[in-house]
Amino acid sequence: MSGKIGVKHYILDANAVLRYLDPEAPGGNEKMTALFVEAKAGASHLMMSAVNLGEVLYTLLKSEPEERALQMIRQLQQAISIAEADFDRTVQASILKYRYKLGYADSFAAALAIEYDATVVSADPSFEKLERKLKWMKLPRFRG
Repeated sequence: MSGKIGVKHYILDANAVLRYLDPEAPGGNEKMTALFVEAKAGASHLMMSAVNLGEVLYTLLKSEPEERALQMIRQLQQAISIAEADFDRTVQASILKYRYKLGYADSFAAALAIEYDATVVSADPSFEKLERKLKWMKLPRFRG
């Protein structure tokens, strides 16, 4: 993920992306919108694991028709780099899951953040366990 000096790198968790996609989501939408605007201006780079993208799609399918959910995923691909869950990343994510008792998808976000020295963007408190290993932009917890 080489790039311009001064460009910030962010790894998005599924809950962060879902907040961006839902303007009425409680808390965090403003931060996510600002990140996407910053990325469009070239001041930051947004990335997520294909595993986390799958989690977004699965969640969207619960409330959106399949065609609409797939359209939303394709639009995300225009703004976010999607990292494959290749052998090495899967091994690293699995080790993080085991060591820190993370959710499986969260372990992929954490592995990417460590690999790219990037900041994870999430509301999930499980990332607190990794604060010595990665940077975390903490979004407000959902209420209700």
